[in-house]
Amino acid sequence: GQSGAQELLINPWARNSGWGGVNVAGAQGLEAIFTNVAGTAFTQKTEIVFSNTDYLKGADINIMAFGLSQRVGESGALTIAIVSMNFGDIQKTTPSNPDPSDGSIGTFSPTLMNLNIGYAKAFSNSIYGGFNLKIISESISDMKATGVAIDAGIQYITGEQENIKFGITLKNVGSTMKFSGDGLSFRGFYSQFSTTSPTFEQRKADFELPATLIIGGAYDFLFGENRFTLAGSFQSNSFTKDQVTLGGEFALKQYLMLRAAYTYEDGIFDKAERTTVYTGPSRCTY
Repeated sequence: GQSGAQELLINPWARNSGWGGVNVAGAQGLEAIFTNVAGTAFTQKTEIVFSNTDYLKGADINIMAFGLSQRVGESGALTIAIVSMNFGDIQKTTPSNPDPSDGSIGTFSPTLMNLNIGYAKAFSNSIYGGFNLKIISESISDMKATGVAIDAGIQYITGEQENIKFGITLKNVGSTMKFSGDGLSFRGFYSQFSTTSPTFEQRKADFELPATLIIGGAYDFLFGENRFTLAGSFQSNSFTKDQVTLGGEFALKQYLMLRAAYTYEDGIFDKAERTTVYTGPSRCTY
């Protein structure tokens, strides 16, 4: 089977996507709302982040994300984030005019949006947990689908220098979604002898959300004021191939960060078997 709402699998935040979202065990601050919501518990005061992504260069797909994370009480944090995915103007077509060159039919613009409301808490100096409620909306001018999903995650930190980290998160668990609207209606006849043309509505099929389970670990190698973090994760996808990611981050006195990662899935080297677009070097910027 297949799932919809694939935008829930795209990381819109530059810092975490800069090394493939591998840091499920050590992601901290507002951007952890995507990788592992438990990491938002590390918010110290107030964090505000805006990110803009030119997704799949040349495809005219734009992703905008804005988030606010606020410390609540002594050990909690509340995070609100909005992610919007826009595909620009797409030429309309009809069965009688499948390739209009003059643009006389007009254009439409799909919009995919999700609102995240997350809360995370430090239960001790080692254990952090949280959950994230997602409200999902997908729409064009004459059709729309709305759904709800939940993420939950835990992080565990240990070691003499708190440099050994483990994390687990379950994401995008929710009810099915279904499109509705005038776009599913058409004018027709009951039979060839009918003299009236009432409006009919086509049957709509439900679609599942792309639930994932991610388990990861990380180790910080400390060199005075500098740090190198080696991280790995395993992602079990409910409708697509499972993935294994290995990555590293070098921090020079917390002023300069260099990140890299590699993600592997079965068949990634075979063009006929490959099912992912992430098959080459990429970069992420704010």
